Amino acid sequence: MPTSPITTLNNRGFTLIELSIVLFIIALTASLTMPLLGNIGNGNLHSASRRLAGTIKYFYNEAVLEKKIYRLTFDLDHAAYWVERQKADGEWSALSGRMGGRKKLQGSVLMTRVYINGRGAFISGQVSMKIYPAGWLDEMTLYLKDGKYKQTLRISALTGTTEFYDGYRDF
Repeated sequence: MPTSPITTLNNRGFTLIELSIVLFIIALTASLTMPLLGNIGNGNLHSASRRLAGTIKYFYNEAVLEKKIYRLTFDLDHAAYWVERQKADGEWSALSGRMGGRKKLQGSVLMTRVYINGRGAFISGQVSMKIYPAGWLDEMTLYLKDGKYKQTLRISALTGTTEFYDGYRDF
């Protein structure tokens, strides 16, 4: 019975194309992650900014849904803020629960200045902005600092959304 010789290829290693694809994937991954590594030092600043923006937008929506006036107070001297709701008699009541209570900014983040359109700039003490049930709030610019990193938050009066800017910016 005739038999044919079976040849086995003993290929060891990778082809040039396989190596090129792997290097391309590594380079692509590195190019996407490197810009993120540059922001490690100001993580508390970005986290505090996002939390403030979320709080403002949440209570903007609550004011419209509940038909109540809310007041967001910033304590610039202690880097803290809290929200109160106006009762029917005009008095203000502090909120409880997850969104209520006094909140301190993360780490060493400070509020250096608050500018409220029509009222001016504040650099110390307590300053409040109101959020109205008609879908309106006091237009405001908030300046935060964490060491050498600075950020500006601009809150829109019509939508309650926040624009973030690296560094300090005047409008």
